[in-house]
This record gives sequence, structure tokens and C-alpha cells, in this order.
Amino acid sequence: MAYVHLPRFPVQRRVLEEPSLGGQPLVLVHEAKGTLRVAFASGAAQREGIRTGMTLTAARALLPALRDGLVDAVAEAQALSSLAEAFLRYSPGFMPSAPDGLWLDASAASLFGDETGLVDRLEAQARAAGYRARVVLASELFTARALARYGAGTRLCVAPGDSERALAGLPLQALEDAPDVVASLRALGLTTLGELGALLPTQVIARLGAQGLRAQRLARGQDGARLLPAVLPEVVEEVRTLEAPAESLEPLLFSLKSSLDRLSARLRGRQRAAVRLTLTLVLEPTGPYAVPLALARPTTDPKLLLDLVRHRLESVRLDAPVATLIVTVNESCDDRGQQGVLGDGPAGDAALETVLARLATALGPEALGSPVLADDHRPEAAHAPGPFHPPRREPGMFAEARRAQTLRTEPPPEWQLERPVRLLAREGEPIDVELDPLGALRSARVLGRRRAVLAIAGPERLGGQWWSEAPFQRDYYRVHLEGLGPAWVYRRAGEGRFYLHGLFD
Repeated sequence: MAYVHLPRFPVQRRVLEEPSLGGQPLVLVHEAKGTLRVAFASGAAQREGIRTGMTLTAARALLPALRDGLVDAVAEAQALSSLAEAFLRYSPGFMPSAPDGLWLDASAASLFGDETGLVDRLEAQARAAGYRARVVLASELFTARALARYGAGTRLCVAPGDSERALAGLPLQALEDAPDVVASLRALGLTTLGELGALLPTQVIARLGAQGLRAQRLARGQDGARLLPAVLPEVVEEVRTLEAPAESLEPLLFSLKSSLDRLSARLRGRQRAAVRLTLTLVLEPTGPYAVPLALARPTTDPKLLLDLVRHRLESVRLDAPVATLIVTVNESCDDRGQQGVLGDGPAGDAALETVLARLATALGPEALGSPVLADDHRPEAAHAPGPFHPPRREPGMFAEARRAQTLRTEPPPEWQLERPVRLLAREGEPIDVELDPLGALRSARVLGRRRAVLAIAGPERLGGQWWSEAPFQRDYYRVHLEGLGPAWVYRRAGEGRFYLHGLFD
């Protein structure tokens, strides 16, 4: 098992969501017996002498400039679970350890070289999410947590059978789940787990009973507890209640950024990519207002999602301030990553995705269409417009292999592979042409005027469906017409008349 310790996680989370708090003395308080007491303190506050358990009044007397906030247990649990899902890229399961840690199944360490390689990945993932973390691998849940929270150094991998030695120097405080036992042991003069482990079991049972014996077994590395993986919610959703209702766009975007970062990390942990999302703005007091978000391509890029949300919200007029933000993934697909091809332009691709996503979101999904192949060999009937749906993300090598299978062994000249962007829906418009003495095109009357033929390439013969009642055979030419540009012109086999079938951009 691996334990990921996130020192002062609630404080780290608050600073991530409000960067202006960085470096400031900050405490998060909770109510205990009618009094507000410090539950978590930032490093700057601790350096001024503020400690956990101190009353807020005493802390303010010690440091008047102290910033404070209430601990939101539900929000902290949700944030911890969201962060844990991001670690699923490296582990098959996790178990939260509120409020500032989580256990991970480390059985896949060999996929990353060894245990050290897994620790590196876990620490890097925590840094990418904006958190400082300490990771310890051990064979027991207690050993991993105790060493991560109270041990020295930055990382540690405990070999099987070496837990008792590794735990010996830790303070009794590591027995967090048995405060009464810790108090009794301190009254007897004991200070470390090693001293507890050295006692005879009969002595421990005589004074502390079954709870004391269990504590001694933990100190000796004899923890029989098993990791029970958390059940993942079927719907990927991030909910955030704003401290103060937002009445303008900028506060909304500021809050949405952290929610989208979390959402994207959860999707990557599940190896999924978002296809359709819904942003629900809970207005105060009128209620929820849904904003659908359609993507041009499955993505886990939080910057793209934030840009799309910004564009969408610029056209939204709300009649009340926003109190809560809910981002829900309505549809997702497998995300195995994409392999780039030499010559690709990632920046251009990202810009195109943004434009397409904006179109789909602003004008509706029906504004974008995808060609659907039809069972017809004629160019004008080979495909028909269909509803747009983002393609599944697949490794580039397989997509390239499939495209390669469709290429001819000896490809024709480049001009033959091109097809006009604007293709006439019918078979083509008959055009009046002028031929030279050898039968080659000299001019054509198109769009109300006669245009000289500046260049011509062809023919490319297309034919088929001889088995049907309407077989066809055509000779296509790419004709550059004066003042119009390249056009796609054909003549039926055995017929002298020419038809304009399409125009190239």
C-alpha cells in the first residue's frame, strides 16, 4: 500500500482556490463546545506561534492580521476524493483518509519500474495538482500512514518485515485512532512506538486491555487491516458553493478554473475524455440555470474547457447572483491518448477545436455536421450530411494504419486525390463550352459570362454501379477558369456535353 500525506490539505486547497492567500497567516476553525478553535494553520501562522486547538480569540490576540475561515468537512471530503481519482492513473484503487491523506493500492508499482518509480509518479501528480505531498510505501495501512505523517525525510519504501524497525522512532501520537491509549501510555512515561512494542503483551493487556494490545500490534507492524477501495461515482461532477454570491463574470471564471482543473484530473485518472458537459448555475434565490456545453472533440484539457465556458457565459444574462457552481460530465468516451504525426501543429489544432466547440455551444449541436458515407459510388451521392458527434480518441498509430489501408499501392498524381469542397448536390450543371480543333476545352460559359480556360488536368475516369439500373461512367477534369479559379468538370462517356460538378476553394 502507498499513503499520500498532504500536510494541511484544507489550507492548501483554500490557497489554491484563492491565490491571494498565499504566504498569508491563515487558520481554518471549527466549533468545539461553543467555541471556535483552530483546526488547521498555515505555515506563516504557525511561525507566529499559532497552534492547532488554540481558540480563535487567542490566535487573533497573538496575530491581529490573521485570516480565518470555517472548515467545510463536506467540501474537504469532496476535494480529497477528486484528487484521489486523479491518482487512478497509477493505482487500481484508493481509500480516503480524511482530512489530509489517502491510501492507494500499490500493486501496480512494477509498471513504473519499481516502488521508487511509483512514488515519483505519485509525487509528480500531487505537484501537478498544486499540492505538496509525502508518499510512503509499506505492507500495512498503519505503517504507511504513520511514517508519512510523523516520519522524517521526504520518501520511504518499507520492505516487508521491516515495519517494526521503521516505526520504532515515531511518537505515540501516530496512534491517532486510540487517543485514550496514548494518554495512558504517556502517563506511564512512554514516548515512542518502539517503547510500546518492547513491552510484554501481558503487561499491556493488564493495564490497557484489548485496545492497548491492538495498539502494540500496530507498533510492531502487525496490522491486519485491508484496503477497501472507494466506490467511484458514476457521474463525474464538481460542485462548489461560493463564499459570496457572484454577480459578474470574472468571479465565476475564477471559481470555475479550479473546478475544471479537478474535473479534468478526474477524467484523466479514469482514462476518459469529456464529450458533453452541463454547467449549472444555482442562482440566489431563483434556482438552477443550466448552460449546455458541446465539445468538437473529446478532451480533458482544462484550458480549452475554461475558454469554452468563458465564451458561453459572455452571452448569458442572469437575473440573480450565482451562489453555487455545478459542472457535470453528461457524456464521455475512452481516452487512450493521441499520438501526433510529424508536421502537425498542436497550436493550430487547439485553436480549431476551440472554434468548433464555440460554434456547437453557441449555435447548438445541429450547427455542426459530419459527412455520413452512403451506399453509392457517385460523387454527389457518396455521402450525406449527418449529425455531428466527436470522434473517439485513439492512438495515432492505429488511425494512421487504417488510413494507409485505404491508399492505393501506386497513388495517382496529387491533383487526382483532391475533391472540391463545394460540390453541386445534383449531377452537375450543363455548361456551354468552346473546343479547339483537337477537341480540348478552350473556354466555358459559367455564371453569366464566358471564361477562358487557363489550365486543365485530366481526365480522371470514375464509373461504377454497372449492376444497377443507372450505371455511370464519367471523365473528370480539373479546369482553371479565368476569374473563377479551379473547377471540377466532367463529360459522360460517349457524350460530348460537359457538366460543372464543383468548385475548389
